[in-house]
Amino acid sequence: MDQQLKKLMKELGEAINESLSDSEQIADVVSKIKSGGYDIFLVLEATIGFNKREDEVPAGKPAPVGAGTAGSDPQFAINSQDVKFLKSLRISVDES
Repeated sequence: MDQQLKKLMKELGEAINESLSDSEQIADVVSKIKSGGYDIFLVLEATIGFNKREDEVPAGKPAPVGAGTAGSDPQFAINSQDVKFLKSLRISVDES
């Protein structure tokens, strides 16, 4: 993993932690729990995924689906990200 991505991941974690720490609503509920005689600890787990984009969209507007010369079949392309998404929905894809 490149250093820039590691740095950004660390910044994201710090931003999430800071936003939770600064939340008045969370602080209020924690205070109520403590005043009820309970000790509290909070563990949050976040799953953040990163995938390197394979297909870069060229500058400008992409052509709408079905655009092309009259009478030609529209171009349809599916990339690995599309396949992963469809499989997560339990949709099988003929990858040929």
